[in-house]
Amino acid sequence: MTATPGFTGDANPYGGGDPYADYRTADFPFTQYANLADRRLGAGVVAANDEFFAQRENLLVPERAEFDPERFGHKGKIMDGWETRRRRGAATEDPWPTAEDHDWALVRLGAPGVIRGIVVDTAHFRGNYPQAVSVEAASVPGSPSPEQLLGDDVKWTTLVARTPVGGHAANGFAVSLEQRFTHLRVNQHPDGGIARLRVYGEVAPDPAWLAALGTFDVVALENGGSVEDASDRFYSPATNTIQPGRSRKMDDGWETRRRRDRGHDWIRYRLVTQSRIGAVEIDTAYLKGNSAGWASVSVRDGEDGEWREILPRTRLQPDTNHRFVLPEAAVGTHARIDIYPDGGISRLRLYGAPTEAGAAELAARHQELGG
Repeated sequence: MTATPGFTGDANPYGGGDPYADYRTADFPFTQYANLADRRLGAGVVAANDEFFAQRENLLVPERAEFDPERFGHKGKIMDGWETRRRRGAATEDPWPTAEDHDWALVRLGAPGVIRGIVVDTAHFRGNYPQAVSVEAASVPGSPSPEQLLGDDVKWTTLVARTPVGGHAANGFAVSLEQRFTHLRVNQHPDGGIARLRVYGEVAPDPAWLAALGTFDVVALENGGSVEDASDRFYSPATNTIQPGRSRKMDDGWETRRRRDRGHDWIRYRLVTQSRIGAVEIDTAYLKGNSAGWASVSVRDGEDGEWREILPRTRLQPDTNHRFVLPEAAVGTHARIDIYPDGGISRLRLYGAPTEAGAAELAARHQELGG
């Protein structure tokens, strides 16, 4: 629960030119994990106590916040973020907000998971950002309403204690708590604006739901799959390849820079658990002049297992979904796609089901995380 590093205080007033020129940020190690508050995963801001100047939904917009110095509306400056009105005291002789006064927003994570880090981004909020923020988390089954989340029976756990933040900055907080959460309550003290919220972590699926599905995509992010490493992330993150749904535009997939050597590119994945894979899907949607030319898929069983090719090097077509039924099921805990020589794919799907040992591991992990 430590800011790494911390930014405090106002940023300089906007003076023209690139508004990001004086933006304060840092390399946060936890950003290697998936963003559990991604709209593509199904995340949403389900309620807020105030959004007078700017809507709460802006918090989860995937793109970075934009700033137009000339854009004003009937309520004042239009900001690309969540912004509340200025709080006031209760009486003429005491016009200031109390120490307890704060605004809040309730966020439903796109997938339940273990949170490794949070970024509260105040981009372009230079003199109108909150003095401090705090973040709480809860694990609530089903699809609770805002009223249910605000009920007295919901247990909220503090992930980020009330901490001063800076304006026009990426305020990062590492979290070290082995627990599964479904919702967050983001508090800003006493008021102000936050441009974006990013919640990085590992998906922790419900084993009962996966068991009911039977056969499913065992590498999908929403089911608990993850990207461990990739040879190249120049144009877009490798995690895009395991996002829900089909890609809707070119940068919604994974594309590498152009190679000028005799090598090739690859992504390595961890499956939701040890699984038996029966079919492979490789999609190159929207990659037309830059799709991978060929691809192969391999799996290994265990951290020290040998890689075994389950789909030999196969010619790919641009902007096409390719489906392959394997001649026999392949068991593994990890998978790798190799593309030749470079280019990109939009999605990889590995359809299968957990082995008996894999299902037991999932159930044990779910119980350990308090699911």
